[in-house]
Amino acid sequence: MRRLIFALPLALAACATGPTLSQRLSTFIGQGEGDLVAGLGVPVRTYEADGRRFLQFERQRTVLVPGDPWSYGYYGMRRPWAVPSSYAVERCDITFILRGGRAESFTLHGEGCS
Repeated sequence: MRRLIFALPLALAACATGPTLSQRLSTFIGQGEGDLVAGLGVPVRTYEADGRRFLQFERQRTVLVPGDPWSYGYYGMRRPWAVPSSYAVERCDITFILRGGRAESFTLHGEGCS
């Protein structure tokens, strides 16, 4: 019983996940442009329209795409070799909308935003 008491918190901690990208970026809502630049770096694009300022940041990461280890499929031989793993770049465009010098909202676009 005593072992179970010590093992239970470890098992629950193993299932815990960190905050999502949206949760991490939501801490910037209400902050000024200087705080955004200090936290996220220099934006790659800026745009102003209708009293709002748009700051776009880019986030890129390289991920491993596993290959196919099987050289034959359901209908027989497909190829005489296995397909090796490859790499792909996932990109996420983060756009903050500022009104009155403060971050009002943000949007995420791209396959790397999860």
